[in-house]
Amino acid sequence: MALSGEQWAIAYNDHEAVIVAVGGGVRSYTYRGRPVVMGYADEELAPGWSGHVLAPWPNRIRDGKYAYDGTEYQLPVNEIETNTALHGFVAWAEWNAVDVTDTSVTLECRLPARLGYPWTLQLRTRWSVGPGGLRAAHTVSNPGHKTAPFGLGTHSYLIPGSLERIDEATLHVPAAKKLKLDKQRIPVGAGAADFDDPTVLKDLVIDDCYGDLKRGSDGTAEVRLADPVSGQAVTVWMDDSFGWVHIYTSDGLEGDRKRGAVAIEPTTCPPNALATGEDLVELSPSEAWFGVWGIRPE
Repeated sequence: MALSGEQWAIAYNDHEAVIVAVGGGVRSYTYRGRPVVMGYADEELAPGWSGHVLAPWPNRIRDGKYAYDGTEYQLPVNEIETNTALHGFVAWAEWNAVDVTDTSVTLECRLPARLGYPWTLQLRTRWSVGPGGLRAAHTVSNPGHKTAPFGLGTHSYLIPGSLERIDEATLHVPAAKKLKLDKQRIPVGAGAADFDDPTVLKDLVIDDCYGDLKRGSDGTAEVRLADPVSGQAVTVWMDDSFGWVHIYTSDGLEGDRKRGAVAIEPTTCPPNALATGEDLVELSPSEAWFGVWGIRPE
């Protein structure tokens, strides 16, 4: 069996994707035979959280510590260099398929209460491909008896057309705000965003979170990565359930993957949200949260 667990191939015309059990995410996505996301092989662990769903928090929690409803909690610190708790628990959990068609697969994961996070969550993601590309519809419900705090994000790496490296690509992030991050990559303030107009990446190293996203009349925000050489581009769109987007230029990955793609990560909250409460979802018993985002190759 692949290290990423059971696999489900879904397709629609020129769109083909492989969804995996471990992390409940996307291992590969191609359009007209061209890779749209940075994929990985059966015998590999997902590099850099590639394609995974991130919950019950995305990004980092300072020192793994937070307090909620008057009680202090300690999460496992899993990023040693920043001494933070990174990307939640379900990114390496095994999800189960509850519905499979030629064009879609619906996965579920039950997150049990545990030390550091004493709430149970039921997560469901429906991955589908269609004329508009790859779509992810997420539902999180609370089967417990107490209000559960959480955040959710995803971690796909996008490839800009035919470019082997991202340096010649242009990036457009329609945001009014960029968080200022300290050495632990935790917010300590905010300033003006720097990719509100399409900008050539060159040798820019990015690992930043953007908020106050500008949205269309339908409530969606769109981040666009383009290859000016071929004219190809890919857009990551997100509904208003995702108020933030984190951008990472894959400089920490190894080999050919270094600066080979850009992680465009829709998130419901900024880093350290369990500690600060900023845009934290507080899910009442028997309540459900819903959010949708997708990838549209051009």
